[in-house]
Amino acid sequence: MYSHASESLIKQAREIQESELQKFYSRLMKMLQGKELGHDTVDSLQRLHLILSATKYTRTLPLELQKRFVALLSSPAEQHQVLSAAVLRETLPLTGQELNYNHQLNSHAAGLLLSQAVSRGDLSSLCTQLLRNLESRPSEGPTHSLMHTLPVLNSVLTHSPECLSEDQMTLVSKKLVDWLRYASVMQGVGTSSGGFFTGPRSRQPVPIAELDGSVSGDFFTVLCVGQGFTEDQWMNVYSFSMLRHWLLTYHSSCSTTVDAANRLQLSLSLSHSHSFSNDDRSEVDGSVVSMVSATSSSSRLLPPKERLREKAFQYCQRLIEQSDRKAHKKTDTELQKACLVEAVCILDCVCVEDASLVYRTFPCIKALFGRLSSELSYARVLLPIAQFYLNHGEIAAVDCENVWKVVFGRFPTELFNDPFLAHELLRFLRLNLESIELRVPQYTRYFPNLLKFLAWDSPAMVDDFVDLLPSMVTTGTAVELLHTLLDLPCLSATLVLQHRSTCLPISEPVGRSFVSLDAFRNPSFRGLFLFLLRTEAGSGDTMDRLSTLHELLVEAADWPRVTQCARTVPVLLHVFFNTIVTIADEKLLAHLILVLLERSSLLLNIPAYIKEIHRVFSCHLLRLCKLHPSLVVNQSHELLEFAGSTANVYSKEELYTHVVWVLGEYLSVSCDSRCSVSLITSCFEALEAVLFEITSSAPPTGMVCPAPKVINTLMSALAKLASRSHDLIPRVSLFLSKLRTVTRSGSVAWCSDEEDLVAIVTRGEELWSLLKAPGVAQSVLTPPPHVIAPQWHRDTNVALPLQLRALTSLTHSQ
Repeated sequence: MYSHASESLIKQAREIQESELQKFYSRLMKMLQGKELGHDTVDSLQRLHLILSATKYTRTLPLELQKRFVALLSSPAEQHQVLSAAVLRETLPLTGQELNYNHQLNSHAAGLLLSQAVSRGDLSSLCTQLLRNLESRPSEGPTHSLMHTLPVLNSVLTHSPECLSEDQMTLVSKKLVDWLRYASVMQGVGTSSGGFFTGPRSRQPVPIAELDGSVSGDFFTVLCVGQGFTEDQWMNVYSFSMLRHWLLTYHSSCSTTVDAANRLQLSLSLSHSHSFSNDDRSEVDGSVVSMVSATSSSSRLLPPKERLREKAFQYCQRLIEQSDRKAHKKTDTELQKACLVEAVCILDCVCVEDASLVYRTFPCIKALFGRLSSELSYARVLLPIAQFYLNHGEIAAVDCENVWKVVFGRFPTELFNDPFLAHELLRFLRLNLESIELRVPQYTRYFPNLLKFLAWDSPAMVDDFVDLLPSMVTTGTAVELLHTLLDLPCLSATLVLQHRSTCLPISEPVGRSFVSLDAFRNPSFRGLFLFLLRTEAGSGDTMDRLSTLHELLVEAADWPRVTQCARTVPVLLHVFFNTIVTIADEKLLAHLILVLLERSSLLLNIPAYIKEIHRVFSCHLLRLCKLHPSLVVNQSHELLEFAGSTANVYSKEELYTHVVWVLGEYLSVSCDSRCSVSLITSCFEALEAVLFEITSSAPPTGMVCPAPKVINTLMSALAKLASRSHDLIPRVSLFLSKLRTVTRSGSVAWCSDEEDLVAIVTRGEELWSLLKAPGVAQSVLTPPPHVIAPQWHRDTNVALPLQLRALTSLTHSQ
């Protein structure tokens, strides 16, 4: 909230009287009529903005004062521009007549107009004025106005792409062609470049230079440097910055193929081109762009949109050639990378629109990939290249395997701690997931590598992996992927150790993490850590040594990255099981149940993590068995072994309870004809032994008493099994009667809460009463399917639907 002083000022602004406000307007008017605007004027402008913004009502300024504010928009002082725009934004919207576009258009004025546009008509009117600016000659207005036009136009198109007519789109396309391809090749005089460009001072116009200092032998691009720059050179920069947006907004919505006659004419022109046009000034033999420039004359035969596409292609080819030059400054090297990203994205865009350009573009893209693939510093550039291969590799019949080895293999392995790359790569996967699944089948093999991004920075990446994980789940990867998800906290700890190992010398002590770091460097345990850091699936197993790994990483349990990672695992497990039930057969699901039981005791020792994993296991064990009840018979040996262990009652209470419930619910002939009396009896005896043991003695040292839910579930399971094999009913009845007798004597060691004990005894008495009538017990404890999910209102063979229809008819007739 606001401070006391701020609240006081806001209150004063809201409570100002109209007479006082008019006096303030008059004083401010006199200040603005002066030749110089001092600090008092700035303070008054700030106060006026506070007054206007502090109330929910829109005020109207006096006409003369409003004109002064409009004139102030073109002040050379940016502070005055900002304040005047802020004040006018709080008043009624301006009209085109009130603001002279040709002489006062800058970023603040444009922002004001955009904020006050209330309809598509307002934006269309603004676009019309902006395009008049583009058609005007430099002598008709100040150059800064024209230089602000394209950024403003780009903003308008972002808000309302449909506000331009076909003729206006044609005009913009023509202008973009002129600025991109035919900007001056001589440096401007007298002004410092600033911005992107750096270069030595010179009094006389000289040719533009390349980033390596050599004289440029081709047309001007954003990667050319000089002392100063002409307006058309600045427009070249602005045009390139909005080119991709323009192509995506308008060209993609139009036909993506060139008219057959125009294409034939272009092909003939290309085949007979023997010389450069006057506009192509290249003197560098072997230049990629110099060869492309020979098409300049023939490209004039194309319609404006296709011509822009061709010039964009040439411009990007030239940028790729320029990026190979050794820049003198680090900032220029970063500029080269940024321009490469944009250039490849634009080439991808024009190739999507015109497939004939794919064959002309691929040699350049392939060479660029070969040059950059070994440089991890160019990872940001390689992602757009991968996008290009994904979109067009099939058309060009190009082998893309090396690209995916770099993107899915090398990037996560070596750059897992680069948040920008992680975001960009995962965004690439999300946007192209359908195409990747179709065209890159090896993608699913790299899930151990991709999960490194999640293990390193779980909070930032979990949303991405919620979307991506279903694509990684296949019948071939399901089991290993489940193990990998459960080992994510271990992977997170291993990545931390790997990072520290590279940063710290071996001889340097590292405090608390010395034991685990020493183990990481120990050749005896190297295999364990290398398995966690594997690049592809299907390369070994660590099940037999997981307990050793957890002991080595015991001190990692409270590391922030590890605990954050552990919190995301349950979320991903839900996604995993929700996906696997849609694609797996019973054999695979049976294997997964085995994994659940095995891994329930093989988890990194983080108590909250273990408890949450057991809860997830319990939830999906019930779901799997409900969908496929025969799984209980298939895995009866493993389930009985788990349920017959008394230790699981105390250490895995949640999962144990659900395993017992599953055995009692689905170990029935009605669920699987293979369920024999001997199987029911063996299950009964295992559960009976556990129930007798936990109700006849106190819990082990350090353990709490079992929850009433566990005991009630055991009693219910025994009663259900006995109702299916009546020979077992006396044994259950005997136990239940003894339970009632024991509890009458007072407190017991295995239950510390009196209310819980009452609930257990009550449940026991209910089951005992049911078992006195075996036929009733079976109907209640194991009801047939039509009782569990009744549909009597739909059954035409019973009287209820007839009665309902009769009642409905009587109701409507009245």
